[in-house]
Amino acid sequence: MSSLQRCPLCDAVIETAAKVCTRCLLADALLPSSLESQQAPLCLDDLAIPMESSSQDHIPIPHPVLRRVGDYDIIEEIARGGMGVVFKATQRKLKRVVALKMVLQGSLASSEHRRRFRIEAEAVASLRHPQIVAIHEIGEHEGQPYFSMDYIEGQTLSAITRSQPLPAQTAARYLVMIGEAVHYAHQQGILHRDLKPSNILIDSQGQPHITDFGLAKRTEISKQDGAPSLDDLTLTGDTLGSPSFMAPEQVGNRRTPPSAQTDVHGIGGILYQMLTGRAPFIAGTLAATLEQVSKFDPTPPRMLNPTVSRDLETICLKCLAKEPSKRYQTAQEVADDARRWLEGKPIHARPVSLLRKSEKWVRRHPAVSSLTVLTMLISIVGVASVIWQRNQALNAASQTRQLLLRSYIDQGLAHLDKKQAMAALPYLTEAMRIDQAQQS
Repeated sequence: MSSLQRCPLCDAVIETAAKVCTRCLLADALLPSSLESQQAPLCLDDLAIPMESSSQDHIPIPHPVLRRVGDYDIIEEIARGGMGVVFKATQRKLKRVVALKMVLQGSLASSEHRRRFRIEAEAVASLRHPQIVAIHEIGEHEGQPYFSMDYIEGQTLSAITRSQPLPAQTAARYLVMIGEAVHYAHQQGILHRDLKPSNILIDSQGQPHITDFGLAKRTEISKQDGAPSLDDLTLTGDTLGSPSFMAPEQVGNRRTPPSAQTDVHGIGGILYQMLTGRAPFIAGTLAATLEQVSKFDPTPPRMLNPTVSRDLETICLKCLAKEPSKRYQTAQEVADDARRWLEGKPIHARPVSLLRKSEKWVRRHPAVSSLTVLTMLISIVGVASVIWQRNQALNAASQTRQLLLRSYIDQGLAHLDKKQAMAALPYLTEAMRIDQAQQS
């Protein structure tokens, strides 16, 4: 009598001709599909499941029962992403609680998933910073690679900002620490390339920690013995990252290679959600979101949250500039400006004037065929610019009217961005009415 065949993932008896049991096949079938097929509205985390589990947030995907991995006893699953699954575990020898990350599909994982998993482990293992989740051990259990890292007791920044924005002082303090940690990683030759609120863990002491280097890229590396390097992670035409927080150069066929400014853009997206409670780019579909990332500027934070400091808004929008050369050139510069704001000192960044916004709009729409329409649009945005600049000089104007005026102008410019001149006219006309009323 032949011996029973057992599933290599969960050790269950296999009663069919399949190589794995029905339960594990079901788990594989229920894994998140590729981003290309995503049609439902994107959540603030951009398809990522936060570290803290909640039955109200998502329905857990079945996972083969794991109780022990090497020297680790599994306690519970705490996170799941597109490539890996993270467990809370106890390391028996050292009697400490750790986070244990494994390839999501176990022994069924593709060679590419395994390679990216190893790339993440190699990237983080080279980093030692208090604001970066540290790796303790890299190993393999029954053919499945894993690595253990610090277990952070707390919540993701995404979960914390889901109900409301953070106080300005808290947001700026987090920004300083995140910026300095990212700058440190850059100095070690590592780009994160997937910075977003769900990849920032806030511990019980209110300290932020950067995690998930699954899309890391090394900026300078020497290849030895033909071994794959972090550079090999980038594939021509790939869209890597989380749509609502991606930099324009990460979308589709890149105009420019990823750089430190790519992570600066990610830091700006994190600050945007801390200030407003939402991502900088949100649309109903993946394609629409990527179009926003590529072509449109985010809604100014003060339009969504009027209490936001103008200087913090300026820092945020400078990070989110479409052209990498217009952003802060290093993450340390972002941290330095945030620290200046906390200390009550002038920041180095300067807000983008409406005249500059007008120039950017004209450059983005060189194919406008009608000279009459183009002249009209330029005139409208020119008038709006003059109104705004004059309004800025009127110290006697009330803050409420200033915010309302800016709101109308920004909404008008947003319609112009979409080539909707007629839709823009009512907003800009109302802005002129408010301006005239303030002069009387």
